[in-house]
Amino acid sequence: MALMLLLCFSMAICFTSAADTISANHSLSGDQTITSKHDNFVLGFFKAGNSSNYYVGIWYKKVASNPPTVVWVANREMPISDRFNSELKIIDGNLVLLNEFKLQIWSTNVTTTNLNSVIAVIHDDGNLVLTDGSNSVEPVWQSFDHPVNTLLPGAKLAYDFRTNKKQLLTSWKSEENPEVGLFSLELDPTSKEYIGKWNGSHQYWTSGAWNGHIFSLVPEMTLNFIYNFSFISNENESYFTYSVYNPSIISRFIMDVSGQVQQHTWFEPTRQWVWFWSRPKTQCEVYALCGAFGTCRQTGLSLCNCLTGFKPRSESDWNQSDFSGGCVRKTELQCGRNEGNSNFIMIKVRNLPSNKFAAAGSAGECHAICMNNCSCNAYSFAYNECSLWDGELLDLTEDDANGKTIYIKVASKDIPIYRKKNCFPVGTVAGSVVVTGKRNAEQSKDSYYTFFPSSAANVLIMGGDILSLLDSRLNRDASIEEVTKVLKVAYWCIQDEEDSRPSMSLVERILEGVSDVNMPPIPQSVKFFVDNKEHVFFTELSSKLSSQVQSTSPSGDSQSKSASS
Repeated sequence: MALMLLLCFSMAICFTSAADTISANHSLSGDQTITSKHDNFVLGFFKAGNSSNYYVGIWYKKVASNPPTVVWVANREMPISDRFNSELKIIDGNLVLLNEFKLQIWSTNVTTTNLNSVIAVIHDDGNLVLTDGSNSVEPVWQSFDHPVNTLLPGAKLAYDFRTNKKQLLTSWKSEENPEVGLFSLELDPTSKEYIGKWNGSHQYWTSGAWNGHIFSLVPEMTLNFIYNFSFISNENESYFTYSVYNPSIISRFIMDVSGQVQQHTWFEPTRQWVWFWSRPKTQCEVYALCGAFGTCRQTGLSLCNCLTGFKPRSESDWNQSDFSGGCVRKTELQCGRNEGNSNFIMIKVRNLPSNKFAAAGSAGECHAICMNNCSCNAYSFAYNECSLWDGELLDLTEDDANGKTIYIKVASKDIPIYRKKNCFPVGTVAGSVVVTGKRNAEQSKDSYYTFFPSSAANVLIMGGDILSLLDSRLNRDASIEEVTKVLKVAYWCIQDEEDSRPSMSLVERILEGVSDVNMPPIPQSVKFFVDNKEHVFFTELSSKLSSQVQSTSPSGDSQSKSASS
């Protein structure tokens, strides 16, 4: 007995109640936890990522994920740094979290009459319930009424007509930060559909109305061999809930940090969460996922990228896939000092952001209006209308094939090569100088010239020995993939039709490895020399190429076709 008393005094907690319960005058600290009756869920302190922040939360015990899959967080906006001197305990009928300075940073904040009989129990469905021990039928408070980013089976996402209050699922700020993120899911009680919102205001997705069986725009819900979905509406409330037919199946419904609503099931053989369905279908359909001046590219090496001439506002957040801070210019514009200090990059996007119009009769005039307006960040000219943007640009999803053209102002010093007209002369020299170290045409012994683009085109198209095109001084020491990429870009840049040539911003992304590049069609000017077996006199060729370069001029309406997949 004496030993038992000694242990109780030496530990921060000494339970006389069940292992799933916190009772009055007892607390959780440090690595102490309580576990639901059948070992489904755990309540305790957890650390978020590599930060020094700790939170009180609920996570699965039977899911062997690393890190543990957290389904609920108490103090998501008020982390603690010292879990050993912090306490989760019952005080005056409430479950309260005290930090290391014994300051209250979170509470269930309810009113109860029997202060000394209140207990907190973690249930096998993941619900943390506060009950009055003398009357445990109705919960005084429960975590299911205060969801974070996860809706567990048996919980509900509701709208209460009596109080006009709605429950929300809100994303974490990042995979390693459970703070409130930008994306939320809520019920529209009028249309009986769930809507996804960005920043609590901009709607970017809807489930469609409940048709008696499923939400109309989520057809995967018809595959209900695992789940039983329900939508209930009465005079008091409307809500969605679900259950699993097989209680051994572990499942969760979440608002992900990507802004997608996802249904997951745990697959024990691979120890992974398997998506049952997600909406929107692609991440780039989520509004403003990549933040201001960030572009979304579903097929790129990275989902989100800063525009040319921009950098992440926070590198550390960006590395954690938290793109909400967006991008900022590498160099601030020196407006009014020298027009040459700024220029425009061109991209093609799925949808243009909201804008205002300006009176302009041509693309050149529209360009000039934006250039001379210190607050103008971008312009577009289409269908004889000039569109201007003077705020942050959000929701830029790249679409090189079918997108709408927008020109974005950046500092000239941050554009290594700019303006589309430069792509043609780059193309005429890239293949020869970069690869062989020679000019496009070389004189032979009989005083005639060999046209390099023609011979290289044969090798490229026929899948020949790419490294044979290298300068012999390199001793074939190069990557076949990189040499092939340079040749493809070169041929795209000398396409016969100017609109078929890529912009320099796209060329830059291809050479950096951000965008892929397809096999280009061989330009007619090159194909002529491929098919023509006669020798080519260099001065004639030089004259032709020179005239083409001089005739190439910028066009505000031009939309380069995709050179990337």
